[in-house]
Amino acid sequence: MADLITARTLRFQRELAAPIDTVWRYLIDPELRARWFMGGPTEARVGGPIGMTMAHDNLSDEPVPFPERYAPYNGRSWSETITRMEPPHLLAFTWDNGDNGEVVIELSAAGDGRTRLTLTHSGIRSPAEARNFGGGWGAHLAVLEKRLAGEHVASFWTLHADAEARAARAIGD
Repeated sequence: MADLITARTLRFQRELAAPIDTVWRYLIDPELRARWFMGGPTEARVGGPIGMTMAHDNLSDEPVPFPERYAPYNGRSWSETITRMEPPHLLAFTWDNGDNGEVVIELSAAGDGRTRLTLTHSGIRSPAEARNFGGGWGAHLAVLEKRLAGEHVASFWTLHADAEARAARAIGD
């Protein structure tokens, strides 16, 4: 795991316990994507929408309270635009319609049926948003790692708090 967290760019690398085609399905299929990030109606083509529905209470395997500061966003849906797609190696999409940059997810075979995932979110508007995105991406990727390894996810929000603290330390608070 090698993460780069700055005030404008985030880059996370993970080696996942699944072949590249399986990981690709977890990126594209809305139901599988909802198990670690956010699902929603998606047209898997350049220029197509990638749906996002914030249902993070479904990311934990145990009942956990939804933090008050994120409660107003629970159930919110929107879509971003797929800007690049090279199945099963690259998926890129806007964030805030491009006002808060672009997310690029690259996949490569890592041997023994494993996949190396590199997620880069660049063009972030501010250090505060980079801290927020750093916490979010760090936690969502931790859930993805656990789902693909067949492991239990006790509390998404505990993972989120840990990832947000790492992002705050990296960027400065």
